[in-house]
Amino acid sequence: MRRPPARRCTASTEAEKSVNEGRARRPGRVTITDVAARAGVSRGAVSLAFNNRPGVSEATRERVMAAVAELGWVPNQAAIKLSGSATGAGDTVGLVVARPARQLGLEPFYMEFISGVESVLEEQGCSLLLHLVRDTDQEIAVHRQWWQSRRIAGSILVDIRQNDPRITELATIGLPAVAVGHPSLTGDFTSVWTDDETAVHEAVRYLAALGHRRIARVGGHPTLGHTMIRTAALNAIVAELGLEPARSLTTDYSGEQGARATRSLLASRERPTAIVYDNDIMAVAGLSVAAEMGLSVPKDISLIAWDDSQLCRLTHPNLSAMSHDVFGFGADVTRRLFDVVHRRNPSSGPAATPVLLPRGSSAPPQDTTG
Repeated sequence: MRRPPARRCTASTEAEKSVNEGRARRPGRVTITDVAARAGVSRGAVSLAFNNRPGVSEATRERVMAAVAELGWVPNQAAIKLSGSATGAGDTVGLVVARPARQLGLEPFYMEFISGVESVLEEQGCSLLLHLVRDTDQEIAVHRQWWQSRRIAGSILVDIRQNDPRITELATIGLPAVAVGHPSLTGDFTSVWTDDETAVHEAVRYLAALGHRRIARVGGHPTLGHTMIRTAALNAIVAELGLEPARSLTTDYSGEQGARATRSLLASRERPTAIVYDNDIMAVAGLSVAAEMGLSVPKDISLIAWDDSQLCRLTHPNLSAMSHDVFGFGADVTRRLFDVVHRRNPSSGPAATPVLLPRGSSAPPQDTTG
């Protein structure tokens, strides 16, 4: 004879109601600090009471458990493990990138950056949760789900945009994160960035010293913060040096769009004598386009790539490049994320500024009059 379903399947207990009401009242994620404040005790007392350990009175334990039920608190096991107070088990850091999988796999920057991240996570016994998305809205949803379901201890935010909605949305839910971008773009998040303005100035001053007066740039997506900073820096330095106004074309960083932008520049009536690219893939594509159009590098056109990689050293001629320790950049970002999660007075700071490495793809223009 089948028994009728227990009433507990159709009705919540008073404790369950209290938990659900507490969750409904509090947006975002309830923390041990919230529980301690509600119970009027220290965070350490909350931990002892919740884990039924000696060191607190029964009255304190009851008060803490009442606050736990009221607020719907669940211990943040990710943060416990990441802080080193667990038994050495690793945990997870999140990274969401809005790029197609095929493009990301071909981009040396992200491969080096992720390698740097992994080097620090390995030291700490932690792991990386990487997810590719279509756009910023989807990225916000992924971070929110990860954080509220306690899948991650913190996140690394990349490709920061001007007025980036992630900054407000993810700060609201209390996500521990480090933003890879200039502090003017990252709100209250701890940030790490490269001095793109100084790097652009160095590249243009070098080209001007060689005799170039008509310089163009093939950049990334126009809404990205570092794209905007580099564009503004380029316009400022060419004006300061008395060069012709620079043309900047924006792309998605792919070789296909880099090649298309290069063709447009080289086919124009006022063809530039030098082009600076925002990544190495587009610079390699530009080198091929120059050959396709019967131009000699560097005699007819000089090329400079950003983020020096092995690709730049495998071409003929070798590509001049803005050299940047991307591996170290990723490692620095991750160490600062640990500071954020550990609450060890995390600080924002610049990474090493990219440095120009002249190679065979840059030289004085054939006609120094521009």
